[in-house]
Amino acid sequence: MRFVSTRGGSPPVTASQAIVNGLAPDGGLYVPERFPVLGKELFNPDLPYHEFAAGIIQPFFEDDPLYGRIPEICRTAFDFDVPLTWLTEKEAVLELFHGPTAAFKDFGARFLASVLEILQEEADEILTILVATSGDTGSAVASAFHLKKGIQVKVLFPKGRVSFRQEKQLTCWDGNIQSYSVEGNFDDCQRMVKEAFQDGVLAKKWKLSSANSINLGRLLPQMVYYIYGAAQYYKRRGVYPSFIIPSGNVGNSVGAYWSRESSAPVKIASLAVNENKTIPDYLKTGTYTPRDSVQTLANAMDVGNPSNMERLLYLFRDFDTFKKNVRAFSVSDDEIRKTIRSAYSRYSYILCPHTAAGEYVRDKFFAGEDTVVVSTAHPAKFEQVVEPEIGVHVTVPESLKEMLETESRFTGIKADFTELFNNGKL
Repeated sequence: MRFVSTRGGSPPVTASQAIVNGLAPDGGLYVPERFPVLGKELFNPDLPYHEFAAGIIQPFFEDDPLYGRIPEICRTAFDFDVPLTWLTEKEAVLELFHGPTAAFKDFGARFLASVLEILQEEADEILTILVATSGDTGSAVASAFHLKKGIQVKVLFPKGRVSFRQEKQLTCWDGNIQSYSVEGNFDDCQRMVKEAFQDGVLAKKWKLSSANSINLGRLLPQMVYYIYGAAQYYKRRGVYPSFIIPSGNVGNSVGAYWSRESSAPVKIASLAVNENKTIPDYLKTGTYTPRDSVQTLANAMDVGNPSNMERLLYLFRDFDTFKKNVRAFSVSDDEIRKTIRSAYSRYSYILCPHTAAGEYVRDKFFAGEDTVVVSTAHPAKFEQVVEPEIGVHVTVPESLKEMLETESRFTGIKADFTELFNNGKL
C-alpha cells in the first residue's frame, strides 16, 4: 500500500512515511494510491472496538513496518466507549465524545501519538508536532502526546475564539507541550502551520510533523467509527443508515468517504456546516472560493478554508461528480439554539452546538429516515451555549473536570509562524 500527494509532485510513500512527513513535499495531502477492498467479515458489530478498528486500519499498512503492531496500537489508543444512542426507532446519535478530552478528535490523536512514539524509538532527533486548532483538536493532541518520548508539540489556537473550557483544555499542559494564543482566526493558525512546512530547510532541520487532519494518521482512525456505527445500526434495524456529519476542516467527512471507497456499507446523507458556507456555496455555484472564517456558536467548525477539501476534490475530480457525491447544508446560530432546545424537550437529550447543527439538518431534510448524526463533542465543553437553552446544569465528565482545575500556561503571539521560534530554537 502506497500513498501519493493530491498535487502529484511527490513520490509514493508508505503509511508510516506519510504520517511522519505530515504534508507531502509538494505541499499536497497524502491519499491512498488505491483503496483496499475491506471484506464483510471485518464488519462484525460484536467485536471490541479496538479489535474492530485494527481490522479496518491494518490493510492500509500493508508492506509497512508497523503492519504487525496495528492491533497493539489500536488497543492502546481506543480504550473508551463508542455508543450508538437511539432517539427514535430510526434516528440515532453516534457518540464520539467518550475519550479523555470529550471530543471525537481523541480517536485520531491517540492513534497518531501511538504510531509516532513507536517510530521515534530508534530516532536520534526530537520530532516537533505543529498543530492548529479551532477548539477540540489541540486538546486532543496535547492529551495524546503528553510525555511521549522523543516528541514535542506546539498548539496554536485563535485568541478569543474558543470556549472557556476548550481554552482550559488547550493550556493545562506542561513538559513537552506548549500552547500559543494567536492574534487571528483558525485559518491564520492553519496557514502558519502550512508555511512552516513549506519552508523546506526549516521543516527538515526541526523534523516537523503535523497532528492536524492533514496528517494521514488522523484520518485512518476516523474511517473506523462510521463502519462500526453502521454495523451496530444494522444489527438492530437490519438496514444500513445514512450519516449526517458536522463538518469544519472536513477531515471527519473524508474519513466517511474513504470508508465508503473501501467497500464498507457507509452512506453519507449530508455534511452539516455552520455559517461558514464555503462548501454549500461551492455546491451552488461550481466555483470553490475559500474565505475568512466567521465566528459562530459551533466554533470548532469555524473554518472558511477547510484543508481537507483538497482530499475531497481529489476524490471527486470534477464538479458534477462532486455534486453527485456530496451534500452540505448551512445552519445558523439561531437554528443551533432552537435545535438544542427541541432535542432536550423531545428526547431529554443534550446536544453540543456542533451536533445540534447535524440534528437540525436531519430534522429539516431527513426526518423519519434511517439516519445517524455524528456527535462530535460533549455538551459540557459548551456550557455557556447549552445551559441557557435547556435550563439545567450539564454534568462535567471527570476527565474534563481534572483539566479545568489545572493552571493555564500559554504564550500570546501574532499570526506569524516565525514567532514560534526563540533565538533559533523551537
